[in-house]
Amino acid sequence: MEKEAILKVKDLKVSFQTGKKLIPAVDGISFEVKKGEILGIVGESGSGKSVTSLATMGLIPSPPGKIEHGEILFEGRDLAGLHEKEWRKIRGNQISMIFQEPMTSLNPLFTIGNQLAEAIRLHTSLSKAEAKVRCIQLLQLVGIPRAEGILRDYPHQLSGGMRQRVMIAMAMACNPKVLIADEPTTALDVTIQAQILALMKDLNEKTDTTVILITHDLGVVAEICERVIVMYAGQIVEEGDVRTILKNPKHPYTRGLLKSVPDLREKKDRLYSIPGNVPRPGTITNVCRFAPRCAEVFGRCMEETPALYKMGQTGHEVRCFLYETSERSGENARVTS
Repeated sequence: MEKEAILKVKDLKVSFQTGKKLIPAVDGISFEVKKGEILGIVGESGSGKSVTSLATMGLIPSPPGKIEHGEILFEGRDLAGLHEKEWRKIRGNQISMIFQEPMTSLNPLFTIGNQLAEAIRLHTSLSKAEAKVRCIQLLQLVGIPRAEGILRDYPHQLSGGMRQRVMIAMAMACNPKVLIADEPTTALDVTIQAQILALMKDLNEKTDTTVILITHDLGVVAEICERVIVMYAGQIVEEGDVRTILKNPKHPYTRGLLKSVPDLREKKDRLYSIPGNVPRPGTITNVCRFAPRCAEVFGRCMEETPALYKMGQTGHEVRCFLYETSERSGENARVTS
């Protein structure tokens, strides 16, 4: 039995005011996440990954940011137009977020116990003593030894991996239904990265929490995600299950990302990199956004924007004119957005 979608994003457009211009950072993206699923969102810096996650949490700074249009449906309720007071009931309670750098997310002036207990008491009716017990349980859940002693420590007394575990414990404090992790392993060494990913996978299996993992690392996606969305310049360029996209990527950008991953089995003098840079916001015109960097570009790419085309019945979608007609079946691909 297929699980129902717990979160649906429909035609979301987020822009930022720069001088007199309104610059789009996320431009009309649509996706959904099923209950208990781990979804990866990948792309270079500037592709719109973090803005998407912040919009989903109601954290777009306004001004200068603004959700121009679109829906963010959580269990059927549109969150896009909620006031801050209503957001506070959902944020941290129903939907939680783990930020990239725990040292800037934790307050250096308060102990771990104070900060964790505040997150718990803000959304529950637990007493101070009950909140402390819950703090210890959460720290044990994320694999922190001597949990009771950690409550008295300050953030600077912990290693990067331990701080990230505290952030995960804080995010899980109220048993959220959706957990958004924005580059949760970027600042950590490889060994600790593996531990944090294993922890997130374990929490997903134990609590059936839906996870949205924002990353630029396809190795991380291959490790724990079930489906993946590839973003470029504010748009989704490819979407599908992890195995399909890693084994048979269709979009030239996705292929470039995979080619950029170092292979220990091959010795190369120089690693591959996609030529050029992500276009600066505000410079994008009504053409294929990847065209200036694409090795397979042709005339039409410089004249109009491709839609997302379905590749057969697998749920694999790609935004590229090369696949306007399905190569496998010879049938016309169906436009989905």
